[in-house]
Amino acid sequence: MQAAPSGDPDSGRREEVPAPEASEAPLGEPGNGGAHTEREGSAVSTADKTQEKEVNCTSRADQENEQKSDIDQKSGSSSSSQKTVEKRGSVRMTKKILLDICKQQKLYWTPYLNDTLYLHYKGFDRLENLEEYTGLKCLWLQCNGLRKIENLEAQTELRSLYLQLNLIEKIENLEPLQKLDSLNISNNYIRTIENLSCLKVLQTLQIAHNKLQTVEDIQHLQECPSISVLDLSHNKLSDPSIVAILETMPNLHVLNLMGNEVIKKIADYRKTLTVRLKQLTYLDDRPVFPKDRACAEAWAVGGLEAEKAEREKWETRERKKSKIALMRYNFYEIISSVGEPANSKDGDGSSNTSETSNRSEEEAQEKTEKFKNEGFDACDEVKTILPNREDSRDFTSGNMPDEGQEDAQEPDSYKCANFSQEADGNVHSEEPKQTEHAEVMTQPLLVEHCLCCGSSQLTHT
Repeated sequence: MQAAPSGDPDSGRREEVPAPEASEAPLGEPGNGGAHTEREGSAVSTADKTQEKEVNCTSRADQENEQKSDIDQKSGSSSSSQKTVEKRGSVRMTKKILLDICKQQKLYWTPYLNDTLYLHYKGFDRLENLEEYTGLKCLWLQCNGLRKIENLEAQTELRSLYLQLNLIEKIENLEPLQKLDSLNISNNYIRTIENLSCLKVLQTLQIAHNKLQTVEDIQHLQECPSISVLDLSHNKLSDPSIVAILETMPNLHVLNLMGNEVIKKIADYRKTLTVRLKQLTYLDDRPVFPKDRACAEAWAVGGLEAEKAEREKWETRERKKSKIALMRYNFYEIISSVGEPANSKDGDGSSNTSETSNRSEEEAQEKTEKFKNEGFDACDEVKTILPNREDSRDFTSGNMPDEGQEDAQEPDSYKCANFSQEADGNVHSEEPKQTEHAEVMTQPLLVEHCLCCGSSQLTHT
């Protein structure tokens, strides 16, 4: 089909008709199109409203969730803080807790009636609320988290205070404790000894395992003359001039310097401190005996030779004392082994003598010989040790005082067979002859008491 010429109007109309139909066909009629647009507008508006509602709901839900999350965070933070507090172990020393502790330990519920309070291993980080406990004499506070000594104004009767194993860095606030006798502040972080001169009756100071280093750190001890027991062990003291500070303490009896470098820097450490500290009776881990002090003083005067001579003197004295003790023991052993005869009657009326000893005669003779030999050897030593006594009776001559002469005049039946009275009134004992001495010494011994003079002697059966 050929295209119409551009000048022909009919051909142009024919060709232009289908185009508008094709373009107008989707739009439809004008009335139907308006309704459709209105529906679409209402649908869009409802969609917008629903979207706004959904946004509002989501915003409210988000706000509620945020509030919940904030509350959860706060509660979580509080619980975490509580957990951290529990982990740290710090506990407030409240009145209720103190009362509960008294109940658990079966102490008085009335605070001022308690004289001892056990607050150790409780996790306290501060001293407080002890105002009502005015009768305390002993307070245990070790193994806590205390950082400061404070709030002890009401404890005026306190005698012993135990603050070891804490976090204390300074000695302070002890002025109210005028009756304090013992203070233990070991295992802390103290760098200087201070504020102790106010404690006039303080006798025991334990300050081991701290941070003491120089002479200036312990110089305050010069102002504490009442201290007799001092524990400075396991610090960082290294200057030998600390001995000069310790010399100024007149009542120092017990000293402990173990675990310090100063021990290695003092020549002849134990002897030097024994000589310079006159009242010392216990140094470090063992006592200072009188023998040790005497030898140390001799060493300070004459050196090793004088110390050796002094030690020999002490050993000689100890040997003499042990020898005398052995003689006494042997003597009583012989007396107990020999025994005395005892008479006993049987049913028929005849008297039979019991055995004189539980041991054999050979053992008794051996002990007698041993005692005789040791007695002669130690005779001179006994004379030097025994004091000179002015007795009313001269046993060597047998003389008796006038008061005893009348008592000595008794009937012959009461006189001892081994004693005789001469015309001059003197009582003399009959001694065995020299030829019989050897035979007599080998016989068993008996103890005989004289009724005339009250003396006793050993005789042989």
